[in-house]
Formats: sequence, C-alpha cells, structure tokens
Amino acid sequence: MDGNTSVSTPLPIGSADEPLDKLDPSRAELFVSGAHHEVFRRLRNEDPVHYTPESAFGPYWSITKFHDIMAVDSNHKVFSSDRDIVIGDQEDGFVTPMFIAMDPPVHDVQRKAATPAVSPSRLADLEVLIRQRAGKILDDLPRDETFNWVELVSKELTTQMLATLFDFPWEDRHLLPYWSDVTTTSETVGVAADMAERERVLHECLAYFADLWRERAAAPPKFDFISLLAHAPETRNMINDPLELLGNLMLLIVGGNDTTRNSISGGVLALNQYPAQYAKLKADRSLIPNMVPEIIRWQTPLAHMRRTALSDIEFEGKSIRKGDKVIMWYVSGNRDETVIADPDQFIIDRDRARHHLSFGFGIHRCMGNRVAELQLRILWEELLARFEHIEVVGEPVRVASNFVQGYTDLPVRISA
Repeated sequence: MDGNTSVSTPLPIGSADEPLDKLDPSRAELFVSGAHHEVFRRLRNEDPVHYTPESAFGPYWSITKFHDIMAVDSNHKVFSSDRDIVIGDQEDGFVTPMFIAMDPPVHDVQRKAATPAVSPSRLADLEVLIRQRAGKILDDLPRDETFNWVELVSKELTTQMLATLFDFPWEDRHLLPYWSDVTTTSETVGVAADMAERERVLHECLAYFADLWRERAAAPPKFDFISLLAHAPETRNMINDPLELLGNLMLLIVGGNDTTRNSISGGVLALNQYPAQYAKLKADRSLIPNMVPEIIRWQTPLAHMRRTALSDIEFEGKSIRKGDKVIMWYVSGNRDETVIADPDQFIIDRDRARHHLSFGFGIHRCMGNRVAELQLRILWEELLARFEHIEVVGEPVRVASNFVQGYTDLPVRISA
C-alpha cells in the first residue's frame, strides 16, 4: 500500500462530527446505547426541524423542540394521523385501522366509545383493586437475591391492569403483554422481525377477542373496553371489519402496556441513578404524586409519533411537502432545555412536573393517562411502605426500538 494512502475510519453512530445531513435519529442502536439524547440535543440546537433523506423507513422530517411538537400535534388538519402513527409504514396487505391513526370525525366517535373504561368516575374503583394487586405482587418478591424487576413487577402489575380493563380471562392474561410486544415488533430495528409470523400471531389475537366480543355483545353492557365498543351504536359493527377491530385492540393493548410497564421500571432505575432524589423521597413520601409525572417525562415510554402532511406547508422556515412523513420526537421535546430546566436531571419535586409530552397533545392525548399515573402512584406508596430500598445491581437491558423506550431486564435486589 502506498504510504500516502489513508483509510478513513467510520464515525461512531451519533458522533458529534457526523455531518448534519447524515443524522438519522431513527436508528435503534442509538436508543440502546443512550446516544439518542446527544443526537437530539444537537438537532434541537442546530436543526430543530430536520430532514433525513435516507433511512430504513424512507425520508422523514424530525420535529425535536417542545413547542414545535405541540404545534404539529395540535394541527390535525395539516398533519394527519391517518393510517400510520409510527415511522414505519404498515404493509399494504395488512393495514389495521385504529382510532389513534384516524382524523376527526371518525377518531372522535371511536375514542368516545372506549373512554368510559378509564374515565375519572372509574378511578376510585380501580384504585382499590390496583392497591390490592400491587401489595400482593410486592409481598411475593424474593428477598436477598437478584431478580428481574421487569418480569416480576412492571410486567405483572401492568398485565393485571390490562386484564381488568378488557375483562380478559385471568388465566390467559400473559397473552396481553405478548401481543403488545408482537404489535410493536415492526419498529424494532436491528432485530430480524418475521412479518409473516407477526401477522399470524395477531390473527390469533383477533380470533380470541372476536369470541369475547360476541359474548359481550350478547350480554348486558359493562365498563370494559370490549363491552363498551360492542354496545356503542357507532362501533358495535366493528366486528364486521376484522382488521379495524384488530387495529383498535392493538392500540388499547399497547397503550395500556408500554407506558406503565416501562415507567415502573424507569422509575426504579432513575432513583438508583439519582440517590439524592431517592433519599429525598424516603424522607417525604408526599412527593410521590409529583414524582410520578417526572418519571413519565424522564422515561418517555413512547419515543415518537408520526404525522403525514396533507398539504405543502412552511414550518419554522422549512418547506414540508404534501405526503411527507413528520416525526414528533417526544423523547427530544421532553429534554428541551428552552422549556424544561435541567431536563436531563431526574428531579422528583420539579415545578410543573406534568408539563411534558409523553402522553401526546391535542385530540390524540393518551386517554388512559390518569390510570397510568394512578398505577405508578399506588405502586410507590405500597413499595415505600414495605421496603427500605430497591437496589439496581446490574445494567438494564433495553428494547432495541425507536418507538418503545423500554426494558426487558432490570436486575434488582431487596434486603430482607
């Protein structure tokens, strides 16, 4: 080799030296390593409305600042949710409509039919049930040995809550988180996802729920999701459109699973990473209600939502064209230094802790947000009543996804 010949070394993914036009924040490896926060910080500072011309999901725009995300999220007349709410496109032969991926008026009608299952009037009844179940789960945890907090606590409490909201057969409740994980497989980058197998499993999910639907439709109405949809005049014929029924099931399962499950794990991790905050919490348990939204902000369980431009628009000096994908990176907006003081810090007594984007904004704001907060509050009340400390004793294993910011493993230990 000629001595004057140099070999270029590829830049590390997310490197500060990576050309701006090459930045692709959709790469799952960024989220696994935690490098996504630095990439989004750079975009907020240098190019807050950023265009990525090439990615595994095609070209797309990234909206990374808090108020810009709110502007997109609240303008459904230009930025449509229709068909796709994640960065990847649904396969043409397997499109599953769901109300979060619809615009008014259809969105409003279907959402209204399901909402009573998580309405404020139900929270009092749910609180008693959640407290009983959380206490039982915590009392059964092993002492003086390492275990996976995700499996024994986060997943189990969330699964029990989902089973209640669907009035799902208790002995089969393990199917709910399984179906949730299969649903989000399409956004798990870097993992070979067998889409044919995914479709097969989701058809099994559909068949199971179709039987439940027929039972509920023939019985007096109740306040579970299936009964509400089966009896509401606007949605009772959804059984005749199997893919639309499946789409809404997928939405309700994922929505009820990922936010709470990963926030339960994220809260334990955050308190271990910020021991002064853990000490503050132990000294003053009245901080729990304020800590809960801070956990949800800090974790941001769903990293993004997508919209599609219905027309050309000039947005913050950029020309977004009709048909362009527009990705609202909630995970970036929740770390926007111009809106949230010390956003990378976990601060349990933060002022205006609920001022975050994890639940979305506008007509698509998460309808189960109060139930999610309720589960987290009760869990921490019951946890602190029982244990002096939950110690994280190993590195968490994160989901390789640009959509779900979650964990498969969080090794912890509780002293007897």
